[in-house]
Amino acid sequence: MDLLLDLIRRGGWVMYPILCCSLAALAIILERVWALRRGRVVPRSLVLSVSGLLARRQFNEAAFLCQDGGSSAARLILQGLKMTGRGRTLFKDAMEETGRRESALLNSHLELLGVIGSVSPLLGLLGTVSGMIVAFGSVAQAGMGNPGLLAGGIGQALLTTAAGLVVAIPVMIIHRLLAGRAETLTSELEDLGSDLLEALAAAELPAPAQAAATRPPAPPGPAAGCPGAGGA
Repeated sequence: MDLLLDLIRRGGWVMYPILCCSLAALAIILERVWALRRGRVVPRSLVLSVSGLLARRQFNEAAFLCQDGGSSAARLILQGLKMTGRGRTLFKDAMEETGRRESALLNSHLELLGVIGSVSPLLGLLGTVSGMIVAFGSVAQAGMGNPGLLAGGIGQALLTTAAGLVVAIPVMIIHRLLAGRAETLTSELEDLGSDLLEALAAAELPAPAQAAATRPPAPPGPAAGCPGAGGA
């Protein structure tokens, strides 16, 4: 801790916003890692349970199960169940709207994390310029007789540059990984919506209709009045 405080003091005022950026980035990363867990977005146990209930046409039980879920998949399935019987177009519109809302939740704070990763090296560059101004200002006042004044300003410039890069590099890497994770989960939600549409369409089709749809057509019988239709 003492070493960190000493580095911040030697780096100058630019070290404070860089430190704030690092703390904000750490908080966002921890929150997103927790929020983007599969169990909180698309829990497989819930999807399998709802699929079984839909296959048995237990719509109320499926809706009750999703109400207690609290995940993105549960909210998507519940919205689909509410739109059952209202037509394919309304169903797709409602599911797309719910999907966009859940996708926005999955990507929340990631844009801010990308901004922090982009701004941190610029803050380091600002500290570099500030340190060089201090160094050459000291040389202009005291001359070249005291190299320590020049070294102090250059040291401040190098510290801020290093601090900005130390924050920016891991933040940008983790931002890309989290964005890819959110994109994967969003794609799974889209697939879940498509599967839900097909499952509801199959579950709403009555059993005799399903049998008639799968039974091959019977060959045409002899027409009445045709030769061979009756006894001669």
